This record gives sequence, C-alpha cells and structure tokens, in this order.
Amino acid sequence: AEGHVAAVERIEALEGAEAINLGTGTGYTVLEAVKAFSEAAGRPVPHRIVGRRPGDIAACYADPARAKARLGWTARRGLADMCRDHWRWQSGNPNGYA
Repeated sequence: AEGHVAAVERIEALEGAEAINLGTGTGYTVLEAVKAFSEAAGRPVPHRIVGRRPGDIAACYADPARAKARLGWTARRGLADMCRDHWRWQSGNPNGYA
C-alpha cells in the first residue's frame, strides 16, 4: 500500500505510463511462503510437495530499482510481515469487502 501511495503522490511528475515493480527484490520459495503464512495464522497450511508443472518458472520476483529511483520508495517489510498483515485483514474481513 505504501508503494501505491508513493506512486499516487508522484503521478504528476511522471510522464506517461510506466511499469514500476513494487517488491523487496528478494525471491521466496513456495515452502518459505507456506511456512510464513502458517506462522501468521498460528496453524499449519495444508500442502503437498509435487513436481513442477509444465510452464512453471524456476524463479520470479520484482526488481525494485525503478521504484526507488522514480518514486523514492523501498519496501520496509518482509515476507513474515506481509503474511501477518494479510492474515489480520482476512480474519477481520472473511467475506472480503462486502
């Protein structure tokens, strides 16, 4: 959310449309994400370990260099923080934005 606010605050200074990745620059494995979310939820997340599906890429993460250069923004939170915040919001809003 802070990255989006930074973009809105700079929108007048930016010319045209451009893609700006908002991320930490650090990739996480699926198992790291499962573990972090399990810790945030306080219970295990059911999962199975299976082979990679056709077309699955080995790694994908956002390079935040342009966000820093163009917006003056850098991520201040990591995976554990993101999972805790998501779980807190979802727990308080089980039906979404209803």
